[in-house]
Amino acid sequence: MSEDVRLVAWVRGHVQGVGFRWFTRAKALETGGLRGFALNLGDGRVQVVAEGPRDRCERLLEWLRTGDTPGHVDGVTEIWDTPRGGYDGFAIR
Repeated sequence: MSEDVRLVAWVRGHVQGVGFRWFTRAKALETGGLRGFALNLGDGRVQVVAEGPRDRCERLLEWLRTGDTPGHVDGVTEIWDTPRGGYDGFAIR
């Protein structure tokens, strides 16, 4: 099993008003072992924070970049960190 990490990703493109956060939550739950949230930002991006095993966070990041997401993703910027905890499941904010 891989170490737990924190992934923070900012998704650019046409990703608001198309169910992107809902599908991101569904993918995180399907992947399993991830906690965090998806949040619409004022500038049109979606911020995704996921904590859990590195391999599962990497799987979610790959889906954000190349998966069958709603809308249209122009790009994803991410940072990796140590988990902070405090999340109960995976939420839409």
